[in-house]
Amino acid sequence: MSGDSHDLVVIGGGPGGYVAAIRAAQLGMRTACVEARETLGGTCLNVGCIPSKALLHSSELFAEARHSLAGHGVVTGAVELDLKAMMARKNKVVEDLTKGVEFLFRKNEVEFVRGFGRIAAPGRVEVESAGGAARTLNAGRIIIATGSEAAPLAGVDVDVDEERIVSSTGALALDSVPRRMVVIGAGYIGLELGSVWRRLGAEVTVVEFLDRITPGMDGETSKNLRRILARQGLSFRLGSRVVAARKVRGGVALDVEPAAGGEGETIEADVVLISVGRRPNTGGLGLDDAGVERDERGFVKVDARFGTSVDGIHAIGDAVPGPMLAHKAEEDGVACVETMAGGSGHVDYGLVPGVVYTWPEAASVGRSEEALKEEGVDYVSGKFPFTANSRARTTGDTDGMVKILADRKTDRVLGVHILGADAGTLIHEAATAMVYGASSEDVARTCHAHPTLAEAVKEAALAAHGRAIHT
Repeated sequence: MSGDSHDLVVIGGGPGGYVAAIRAAQLGMRTACVEARETLGGTCLNVGCIPSKALLHSSELFAEARHSLAGHGVVTGAVELDLKAMMARKNKVVEDLTKGVEFLFRKNEVEFVRGFGRIAAPGRVEVESAGGAARTLNAGRIIIATGSEAAPLAGVDVDVDEERIVSSTGALALDSVPRRMVVIGAGYIGLELGSVWRRLGAEVTVVEFLDRITPGMDGETSKNLRRILARQGLSFRLGSRVVAARKVRGGVALDVEPAAGGEGETIEADVVLISVGRRPNTGGLGLDDAGVERDERGFVKVDARFGTSVDGIHAIGDAVPGPMLAHKAEEDGVACVETMAGGSGHVDYGLVPGVVYTWPEAASVGRSEEALKEEGVDYVSGKFPFTANSRARTTGDTDGMVKILADRKTDRVLGVHILGADAGTLIHEAATAMVYGASSEDVARTCHAHPTLAEAVKEAALAAHGRAIHT
């Protein structure tokens, strides 16, 4: 076997790609992973999930020190922001984790090939490095794991310079706190980054085309989250669309109109964050020439085994339909290569947890009330507020609730929605229960330690049968 021949070549070193490469190597495949960035980890680790969570945590601590510690009897002097130090910490977190992925590649003998990979033909990947050098990798199989990119603002000519008009990438690297920020899009990313800069002192206005935030989330949870974020100082212009954006001296002017029609207005900001979703990053890979079929939105069409229309070429993660989430991509990668190795793999996209890392957090798994009503499912709802939870009382994190939706006849849990402190951690009890087909009574009869936030999950399950103890 020549030095450039591999059992598997993965194009893309993000969560889906690097996890697939490592698992393939563990299964005995000679594996290479091609990544255009200098560092592994993809958007998530470099300019997405990880740096945003680092800034969310740092900004939470800053806001707590300024506004909340006195209530706990902790008296501080004047609290000042050192944005440069905060950004340096964020960068160090990213650097350490990207190096960690490289270490895992060395440990598992995965070859890391830096450069832009393109499928020249089935079984052949051409890689062009930043310096222009070319290399051809021969592969028994190929996985497309190229992730996604920020979607543009439809119908509006916008120059994203990552200084005044920014994507999430630019919003993670501002060198000063803007006095006024407008976030276009009230999805997960927009709300998280809007929260960061609001806590640090910016006036933040969120403009959303729909009449609600977090489209797709359970409606009641979404409504309560918006109320809490508004209390924290975020301003919302719902049912509104941006029809024009232009740079003016010192900032940006946005022309905004009601989505349903009507008189518009102009909003000025120092920085505008465009966060209207993401689209698959599948251009320039030679897919059309290779015969790999994509749908009208650019997603690669795959079968239940992640195979494309061309034998030997597979696709995973944000490049294929399904939730555009890092953990979903990781599961895709493992299932894909285990199937290649003769095993079995399956990812239930209906049970992929989703989390908004604002504070409080919002998390969900399974179906919302709106979805169940649309499907005509007869269900019961059990709710429990964190105001009645002992641990939440001790920490002061009493916003939010747990809601469990169960089939009225079988009692099988169909959806769980949590708004509250550490919701992103609490949701995994629900995910595990649902994977194994648990009933709400199964959850209710499981002993939960006291005092913990998780007791709210038990109480919500009890409430589905009118048996909650503490409300």
